[in-house]
Amino acid sequence: MTKKARLIYNPVSGHEQMPKNVADILDVLERAGYEASAFRTTPEKKSAQQEATRAATEGFDLIVAAGGDGTINEVVNGIAFLEKRPKMAIIPAGTTNDYARALHIPRDSIAAAAEVILNTKTRKMDIGQATFAGEDQYFVNIAACGSLTELTYGVPSEVKSALGYAAYLIKGAEMLPHLTENELRLTYDAGVYEGKLSMLLLGMTNSIGGFEQIMPDAELSDGLFQLIIVKPSDPVKLLRLMALALNGKHVDDPDIIYTKTRSLKIDLIGKSEGQKLPVNLDGEIGDYCPVTFKNLQQRIEFYVGE
Repeated sequence: MTKKARLIYNPVSGHEQMPKNVADILDVLERAGYEASAFRTTPEKKSAQQEATRAATEGFDLIVAAGGDGTINEVVNGIAFLEKRPKMAIIPAGTTNDYARALHIPRDSIAAAAEVILNTKTRKMDIGQATFAGEDQYFVNIAACGSLTELTYGVPSEVKSALGYAAYLIKGAEMLPHLTENELRLTYDAGVYEGKLSMLLLGMTNSIGGFEQIMPDAELSDGLFQLIIVKPSDPVKLLRLMALALNGKHVDDPDIIYTKTRSLKIDLIGKSEGQKLPVNLDGEIGDYCPVTFKNLQQRIEFYVGE
């Protein structure tokens, strides 16, 4: 029986380079033994997500997500909740391409990224589940909340394209004088933290915003999140922590809690109760606290690089 693959691509990702590469990607999929077809996403909300669900329920064996981290996240959300899930492959064409970096997928050549599928090497990857008021959303790389997390979604894409990682540092320096602390109760495997914090990161890989030392102990299939709680909002302390984080030296700092956990519950308490605190999932606002996170171990099988 012939295997079927569906390419879901964002035509505006990577300086609109995807459309001219579609035929070559389909050729690679045919060489890998798949009957291949393509879907061009539209500006309609959840276009990639809905197509991924449709392809999965119609029995496609592989879905290839081609675009930035947002496109990958949408495709994952389209299949993660299903009992029978197709394999996934990714072709990075975004700005930071964090997940491609974690999977060792070439990020400077669409052709090379597609040819990873020919190597037939796959890995079952953990997927994060975030539950807001009974509604589930999914993520593959990072969940974050707190005032400093605007760094992950507050930098315009055109600025990121022009300046790369420097855009995050510039944005961070701009934000420091205006930071606020949130008062939260965090319930995780190792215990409970109640108090103020300026940022919380729940990671699944070691690559966040292009930096690879922020979560140095990350494993991709162990069923555990990396949880980082940043306590202070004092600008001087935060600048010191940012400098340490670039070298992976922040995890032992007394102003940081760094641990692994299978689940996490976030509740607003004290002065923060009743406020709208957004939760960022893979670089986009998902919803607002309270939220419960669960690690779905080895949920989706991905093609990976060497």
